[in-house]
Amino acid sequence: MESYRIARAAQLLGVSDDTVRRWVDQGVLPVTDAVPAEIPGDALAERAIALATESPDPIDARSSARNRFVGIVTRVQIDGLMAQVDIQAGPHRVVSLLSAEAARELRLEVGSLATASVKATQVTVEVPKG
Repeated sequence: MESYRIARAAQLLGVSDDTVRRWVDQGVLPVTDAVPAEIPGDALAERAIALATESPDPIDARSSARNRFVGIVTRVQIDGLMAQVDIQAGPHRVVSLLSAEAARELRLEVGSLATASVKATQVTVEVPKG
């Protein structure tokens, strides 16, 4: 099973190294016997799911979309009939193209809390080489 050093685990969870170390000290995350300490991949996956479940969702609605990214709007670019909205959700940058009218109705601006819902029929999965 794959395991991750604390810095990499923190990056994958979108938190600081200190937060991961605190979770290890509190028993929230286990470590392997490796030196330096490493977090087992399955425990890291469980924590990532728990964090996603704990995240505040500004939209109180039911949806068939399972891929929901709660984050902060970092850019709104309106040009003519269309708008581009960038959302930073932890380590993930989500870019949405929508009508300018919709962006205005939602009152999207830099610093707004928003959720990007993604439902796609094709998702590409990649893994590191080696």
